[in-house]
Amino acid sequence: MIDITKLTDEDYGRWVVYTPGYGAQEKGRIKSWNENWIFVVYKCNFEWDSFQEYTACSTNPNDLDFVNKGTIE
Repeated sequence: MIDITKLTDEDYGRWVVYTPGYGAQEKGRIKSWNENWIFVVYKCNFEWDSFQEYTACSTNPNDLDFVNKGTIE
């Protein structure tokens, strides 16, 4: 779980993993957030250097965790 109230500008672009109630986990990068949602880019044709140009999905912060640096593909 990610606490939205503790996010800072340094968290922009940070890798996260989404763990849904069912189905597979999915990795993505934080594009933005508001008081309720974290907007994450999960798919960008493997062009992660320009992820900000892709559409982000609103994601419940309770379903997100930060990815450890050593586990990024």
